[in-house]
Amino acid sequence: MVLQSWPFFGLSITTPRLELRYVDDDLADGLMQLAARDGVHAPDFMPFTVPWTRFEPPHLQRQGMQHYWRGRAALAPERWTLPFAVFDDGTLVGVQDLAAEHFSVTRSVTTGSWLGRSHQGRGIGKEMRAAVLHLAFAALGAEVAHTSAFADNGPSQGVTRSLGYRENGWQVDDREGAAVRHDRFVMERADWERRRRDDISVEGLEPCLPMLLGTGTGMGPGEADQPPRDTTTSSV
Repeated sequence: MVLQSWPFFGLSITTPRLELRYVDDDLADGLMQLAARDGVHAPDFMPFTVPWTRFEPPHLQRQGMQHYWRGRAALAPERWTLPFAVFDDGTLVGVQDLAAEHFSVTRSVTTGSWLGRSHQGRGIGKEMRAAVLHLAFAALGAEVAHTSAFADNGPSQGVTRSLGYRENGWQVDDREGAAVRHDRFVMERADWERRRRDDISVEGLEPCLPMLLGTGTGMGPGEADQPPRDTTTSSV
């Protein structure tokens, strides 16, 4: 009954190494406990524009739960975020988001993520980003993906560049009272196709499509002109 009422709870992505599951309440609680217990970054560094990791427990966990509730409640074809809890060999290690605005028109997505500190530096970040890019390009028919990172966030920029993104300008942001360069990156469909993998599968997407694309059929405007999309259970 729960899956019928909110089909995103059945949405998942699988790679040879990782399983990504749409964040429900239990997974949100697990993620916030991981952030509080393990940390996300060194105390003298801030990788996020919004410094949510500075909150002390239990406020850290509570504001995190509210964040996931707000995102779920606000999900609509005009703007949506799909947060995925990431599991490595059955262990919860972090979260990977895929977000879009007016996707049926723009065919454009953005990504964001974090990993518990003890799970960093093991190639997980690259694999989980590849997973949601497969969801975006192969399953949803995206044409472009955007991401960004502060200029001093070497690990994030390394993942981005290794996946084939190209530089797309920069801006200066206020990070905890200091001016810091924020680099932007873009990946077009042709960039992704050159590195397209055949070992990533998406399950449970079909019933979610009307809420992502905004039509009763689950297909967006100009659907016939879009590249073929994979089915929810195929591995391409």
